[in-house]
Amino acid sequence: MMAVAKKDQERITYAWMYGAQAQKDGKERAVPAYWQEHADAWLQGYDGTPLNGGPKPISDQMEAEIDEAGVEKS
Repeated sequence: MMAVAKKDQERITYAWMYGAQAQKDGKERAVPAYWQEHADAWLQGYDGTPLNGGPKPISDQMEAEIDEAGVEKS
């Protein structure tokens, strides 16, 4: 993934959220002019697709490490 300026990343995130809200509000799947620059993110939000592929799955090894740390604190 290419590095994106923080301000641009925020706009991409907002585009995704507005797309998701448009879908909830029953609006048509058409990117508003204001969001054309970030149309892909808007459409991902509308379709319920995680932004940028979404969270990465946690490996079994990391889960074991987290579990061990939690047990040791008890």
